[in-house]
Formats: sequence, structure tokens, C-alpha cells
Amino acid sequence: ALGGVGLFVMEATGVSAAGRITPACLGLYSDDNEAAMARALKAAKTYGSAPMGIQLAHAGRKASTYPPGNPKGMGALSKEDGAWQTVSASAIPYNGWHTPLALDAEGLARVKGEFVESAKRAVRIGLDEIELHMAHGYLMQQFLSPLSNQRNDEYGGDLKGRMKFPLEVFAAVRAAIPEAMPLGARINATDWAEGGWVLDEAVVFARALKDLGWDFVCV
Repeated sequence: ALGGVGLFVMEATGVSAAGRITPACLGLYSDDNEAAMARALKAAKTYGSAPMGIQLAHAGRKASTYPPGNPKGMGALSKEDGAWQTVSASAIPYNGWHTPLALDAEGLARVKGEFVESAKRAVRIGLDEIELHMAHGYLMQQFLSPLSNQRNDEYGGDLKGRMKFPLEVFAAVRAAIPEAMPLGARINATDWAEGGWVLDEAVVFARALKDLGWDFVCV
């Protein structure tokens, strides 16, 4: 906050306990989370002038893993160490990790609501900007990529279907926060994998986000 930077962003902040990458990850989904972050933000703004933003995220099938530096490595948590059920677009595990549950209609509504509630908490404590994490193989990208999304309903299949849930989440958050508050997205340009998300799809997705009222994209 004292460094004179143009924008400070707290990255990968879970919108739910189940959406965290590891048990040690930052979250903004409870009253205790909100109060703790408000204290930290107040201190930062007392001593520095940098705008303070947050990246709201859900790890999807890449959740419930060990934190970096853990002697057991960075793979999936064991049951003994507190593993939890992960979710994704489809029930396809990542890299031999936990097998996620494919989100049904109720689950989709719940996750969308979690993003909205975390965004409202960000507004209440005085954060200046919100970025939605839709990259790095986490939940939103799991819907976008044909490697992880093999659904046969309206949220899968062609690019329009795979974009549907991330766009719904973005639109819901945009509607829930002040019009003047900057809102953007972190997206992948490519999966760097055969049969995966490609640059041309990223361009279409970015344009769709712009139509919904984005202020920036981080690629």
C-alpha cells in the first residue's frame, strides 16, 4: 500500500470454503472473513494510497489440495487431513486428484450466489475493484474448456454452451455491485493442450464479457 503502485490486488480469494485451493487460502465468504479483511484493508488505506482490489475465485476440481511447502507435496488432500468434496463442470478429475461432482441446477445456482455474496462483501468493506478468476484451470475455466466440460446440457457442448455459466456469473456480479465499481476477469488465452481452449475462443469470450459491462480483462 505504501509502494506507490497503481493497483493492489489480492488474488485467488475463495467465494466459499469448498472453493478454496487449499485449507490455507484466503476467503471472503463468512462474516469472520469479512471482519478480518476489513481490519487489514483499513490499515492498508490508513498508511497508503494504492487502490485495493480483489480476485474472487472458485477452484472447482483443483480444490482440496495441500498448501505449497507442505511436506506431503501439493497434491490432493487426504481424508485424514480434511479433504472435501470438489465440484466441476463434469465429473472428470484433474491429474489424478479428487473426482469432482458435476454441478447440477441447484449447484450452479449456489455457486453463482456465492460469487454474488462475496462481491457484496467486497463492496461493504471498501475494496475498489473486483476481478473474477476465470483462468488457470479453476472452476470457470473448467466450464470453458472442452477438456474439462463434457456436459450434454445447455452448459456444455459448443462454445456458446461452455461460456454460458461463466457469463451468467459475471452478469450476476455486475448487477450486484455499484455501476461505477470496476469489474473485470482473468482469462486464459489457451489451454496449451490439444483439443482444449484456444485463442479464437478466448477472443469470442472476451467480447461477450465486454457486452456484459466489463471494465478490463487480464489474459
